[in-house]
This record gives sequence, structure tokens and C-alpha cells, in this order.
Amino acid sequence: MPCIWKPRNEGTAPSSASAMAEELNVSPLIVEILWNRGLTDVGEMDRFLSPLLRHMANPAEVPGLTEAAETIARGLDEGRQLAVWGDYDVDGITATAVIKEFFALRGREVLHHLPNRMEEGYGMNVPGVEALHAQGATLLLTVDCGISDLAPVARARELGMTVVVTDHHLPGETLPEAHAVCDPRLGEGGSCDDLAGVGVAFMLVVALNRLLPGEPVDVRPLLDLVALGTIADIVRLTGQNRILVKNGLLVIKEARRPGMAALKVVSDYARQAELGAGQIGFHLAPRINAAGRMGDPEKALNLLLAKDFDTAMPIAEELDAINMERRRQEQEIADEALAQAETMRRMAGLVLFADHWHPGIIGIVASRVAEKYYRPTMLLCAPDGPEGLLKGSGRSIPEFNLHDGLASVADVLAGFGGHAQAAGLSLKPENLAVLRERFNDHVIETLGAEPLTPTLKLDHELAFSNINNTLLKELELLQPFGMGNPEPVFATKPVRVAEHALFGREGEHVKLVLEDETTGTKLPGKAWRMADTLTRAVHGKTMRFAFTPKIDRFRGIPSIDLRIRDWIF
Repeated sequence: MPCIWKPRNEGTAPSSASAMAEELNVSPLIVEILWNRGLTDVGEMDRFLSPLLRHMANPAEVPGLTEAAETIARGLDEGRQLAVWGDYDVDGITATAVIKEFFALRGREVLHHLPNRMEEGYGMNVPGVEALHAQGATLLLTVDCGISDLAPVARARELGMTVVVTDHHLPGETLPEAHAVCDPRLGEGGSCDDLAGVGVAFMLVVALNRLLPGEPVDVRPLLDLVALGTIADIVRLTGQNRILVKNGLLVIKEARRPGMAALKVVSDYARQAELGAGQIGFHLAPRINAAGRMGDPEKALNLLLAKDFDTAMPIAEELDAINMERRRQEQEIADEALAQAETMRRMAGLVLFADHWHPGIIGIVASRVAEKYYRPTMLLCAPDGPEGLLKGSGRSIPEFNLHDGLASVADVLAGFGGHAQAAGLSLKPENLAVLRERFNDHVIETLGAEPLTPTLKLDHELAFSNINNTLLKELELLQPFGMGNPEPVFATKPVRVAEHALFGREGEHVKLVLEDETTGTKLPGKAWRMADTLTRAVHGKTMRFAFTPKIDRFRGIPSIDLRIRDWIF
């Protein structure tokens, strides 16, 4: 939808920008982009452009981590059998893989449990805890979950297990009665606040590496798992996450892990292809996520821990097939959800429902609906289960805190949890109409009755004549892009639409050739999923476009391509 264009920063870069650029060996435009993102001195900019592992925070800065590491080390010294309980999403699967591989390098076998989304749902549960105990587990570590699982933790204690909870989700008013609880959100604000679950797990093994007897092992090969999980969990890619992901992408490029190499191959990349965060998030991560979303996360864990390529490749091909089925179902659900949303245009907050929608896919579709209509959106479905509760997943817009919104209607919910921009919920079927009405009322109270127009923040106006390979290589220094570090967006001067064509399976994407009539420079551009608004009628028109320039390496031949974000006449 059309956006309101605003500069990313209302101020102007200092007169010393050229000198700073010379010291950093980059162009003044890069300094201006960094300045607009809050980096105001050369030292900060240098650490941003070169986020080295030596800049990582001390693990002790994560609230509760030192106690967690000491509790595990003490439990192992007592001869206890360790089991790790993860989650079924990419963050939880990679966090579980980090723990298991670290201890394998240390010569210890670790039991594990990843819940089946369809049968167990999110988080811990008492039967699963009892099953691990029956297998001999006497030391239980959670990763990417556990902070709100009071009853399962209590049951583990009853069974005599030593329990360590590590999580990164918002804690409730009451913490689980574990022997140690580690969560970045328990602090007053610090450098590790935005760590994903796998980031917390990595910090834990760094601390354990120093505590456990014997020679420390090299944990840097685990960074590919950390990068994959962090990118997939859509946390801020600044600070500690930027360091972890930037260095993890280098490990992914090497693809020494057989499972990562196979994952790249089935995603149509060369084994040693250099991938950005966007390519990881849109191609590699969904294939891992599909396993958990469609039921069985064990397949994804087996892939990541596979010992050789011949073992990994069949698993990767199976995950690819599962992901194709997930995409097919996603499109079916999206078509129905968008049609339903169209009948509710008067609503400020959307609550959509169909009993046959797949609970593992509704979150992805909620994102698409929220993006299209630019309003908080929740999708609910009715999976099989004795409790008879509707299950839901919600996504929001930057102006609305979804977690707070659900808290405002908590009395009609059976349960909820999540973040400001993404959350899950459950409720009794008879409360659906009440939820729809009260959630809408809360959104109106918070944002107003009229739908908001999204804001697009621009980094700079950029003439076509200034776009070259040197600039694009400099822009790649700003990678990895994601939440907290968005891709730079530039504005054209008025340019003419010289060519217009549709592409994609259903012609849903637009391919343009834009011409700067002053210089005669022409550049190709693509507008994804914009065929219904950027129609053939713009051919020959003079317009301004908001865009991100890219190096397109399709078929191995690098060329300049523009990703169209928005346009104005």
C-alpha cells in the first residue's frame, strides 16, 4: 500500500562526515547512513562495519547465566544425566543443536526433547518431563522456552531433577521454581537484551567451556547454527546479535556442516555460496521451520547434526518437500483469510477464523494480512484436541504492541504469550465473538478508528548515475539486514517508466525498466507482489520510486537491480 515517505533522521550528518569516511575507507554516503541510525563517532561506526567476536559481551552480562552454567557444571560433576528441552521452531531447534553438539565435542551424550506442535503445543509439558526422567535424565536444561512453564518445572523438581531454565521470552509475574533461571529480559536493560534463544544457548556454552574440566573446545563452528536461529526469530540485528550473525554467516558460507551444505543445495544455492540474512530468512530457515510447523521437528535437528553429506541430503530433500506442501497450504489459507479480511475493512483490529486452518501456518498468513491491511491481525483455528480450545497466532504493526493488546483482553482468553509484534493465544470457542469485539475496541482506543498509513523511512535521494558496483559493495558492509538494521532505502529523482512487464507463476510480480531522462541512464527494477497496484497504466509515466539497489547474481552474472518499495506520481 502507498506509504508516507520520511527521512530516517530529521537531522543532517556533521561537516566531519567526509573526514570520518576517509578514516573508515568508505564513501561519505555510508557515514551518513550510519549517522542516521544513531552511530555518531568513528569508533562506533568501525565496530558496526567490522563486528568482531572479540567485541562480544561477557556471558556473565546475561541475567542468570553464570548461575545457570555453574548449576549445570555442578550437576554434571555429580554424575547427573543431562537432557535439553527445546522448541519446535528454528530458534529452538538450533539452540538444541548447539547444546548437543557442544557436549558431543566435550565427549558427553545429551538427551533431548523437541515437542510436536500438533500433539503437545508450545513449551514444556508434564508428560514430556516424565518421559525424559524415565529415560534417565536427572539434569534438565530448557532452551528457548521454560520461562512460563511453572507446572512442568515443578514436576521435574518433584522427580528429583536439577532444572535450569534458559529463555528469551518475556517473563511473567511468577518465575518457574528452577534451580537457575537465565533470561536476558530479567535485567534492567543491557547489551544482551535482544538475544534469541539460540544466542542465549551459545553464551551458555561459552561459559560452560571455561567451567567444565578438560581442555576448552573451539565453539566458533557453532556460529552457523546461531546465525540461522537468530535470523529466523526476527530479533534485532544490532549489538550482540549483529556480531553473532555476521560471523555466523561466514561459517554458513564455508558450509563445513553437512546439514548446512545440504540445506543450501536444496534451496538452489551452491554449497559455498555467500548468503545474506534475507536469503537465510526466506530460503534456508523456512525449510527448517516447516518440519516443526507441520509436526515433526526431529527431522530438522537430525539434518543439522548429520555427520556426513550423504546422510544429510535425503533429510534436506524431505524437508524441502514438506516446505513445498507448507507453501501450498499457506497460499490456500492466505486466499481465504484475505477474503475474510476484505469483509472486515471497518475493523481496526482483525480477528479471522476458520476451523480447518493449519495451526502451524496461521502465523505466517497473519503476517501477510497485517502487511496488506496494515492493522493488527490474529488468525485462529480449531485443531484436534481434547481441550477443545481455539488456537491463534497474531502479528502486529510497529505502532501497536500486540502483547499488551492481548493482556487487555486476557479475561476472555485461555492463555497467551509472545512479543510486541508477534504472539500466540488460545480461547474457548464461545469467546470468539467477544474477543473480536473487544480486541477491535482496544485497537481503536490505542490507534484511533481510521486505519494508519505505513511510514517508509528513506536514507537518501540517490541518482542513477551514482549507483555502481563500488557503492553496492559498500552497502553490503552494512549487512546483515533485519529488524533494528533495515536495508537502506533510497528515493529516485523523477524517472520515466520505460518498460513494464509481469512475472511469477500468476503474474503477481512486476518487472520495470526505469530511465533517468536527464542522463539517459536506465536501470531494471522488480516490485514483488505489486501487480495489482503497479499496473500497466504506469508505462511511460514519470514518477518517483523508493528503492533498494542490489547486486543481482542470477545465473552467476552480477548486475545492478532495484528492489521497488513504493512510488509516488
